[in-house]
Amino acid sequence: MKPGSPSTSSAPTGGRPLRIVIVNSVPHLEEDHDEAAHEQAQLRAEALRAGLLDAGYNIIAALPADLSLPDRIAGLQPDMIIIEAESDARDVLEHIVIATRDERRPIVMFTEDDDTSSMEAAMAAGVTAYIVAGLHSERVKPVLDVALARFRQEQKLLAELSDTRNKLAERKLVERAKGVLMARKGLSEDQAYQKLRGMAMNRNLKLSEVAQRLLDAEDLLG
Repeated sequence: MKPGSPSTSSAPTGGRPLRIVIVNSVPHLEEDHDEAAHEQAQLRAEALRAGLLDAGYNIIAALPADLSLPDRIAGLQPDMIIIEAESDARDVLEHIVIATRDERRPIVMFTEDDDTSSMEAAMAAGVTAYIVAGLHSERVKPVLDVALARFRQEQKLLAELSDTRNKLAERKLVERAKGVLMARKGLSEDQAYQKLRGMAMNRNLKLSEVAQRLLDAEDLLG
């Protein structure tokens, strides 16, 4: 595949390439006097970018891990965030949590930190995949494919869980409203349900909405 050519697995919608923001939390040379470590970090960064381009991903920005990161990410609206972290990345994780609080995105972290507590902190912060060492350009696409698939599965499960909770909450509202009608009107359970259903149809509302209105009225009337 030619560098920059679209990949089917890297296209989230409409066949367009996945839009990537890279966040770099690797210290600059003037902050870290270990030239060998700095060179190694540069090699990892080059391997990452080569792998992304070879797979057809669209690198829309490379951002520093600073206080402006949440606003920059909110403005760019990337499909995925990739973090380059040489070691402890607690600061960048805090910024990422803020940036993705309202709109979840897959986050992949490439790091040299194999400490279990660091990994647990990253996953708790919303990191989808935590990749330690051994970064080669040919590994980038498979790693991101797996991360994206995992993220989509997690989002599907969360949506299903939310839907189940909403349905349970609505069912409880209807049961409470039926109880009010049965007590106030002397109706049977089926009659109370049919009355609620008729009210919902006449007002073009959901059954739970009618139930909530009835309960609100009951609270006002005492």
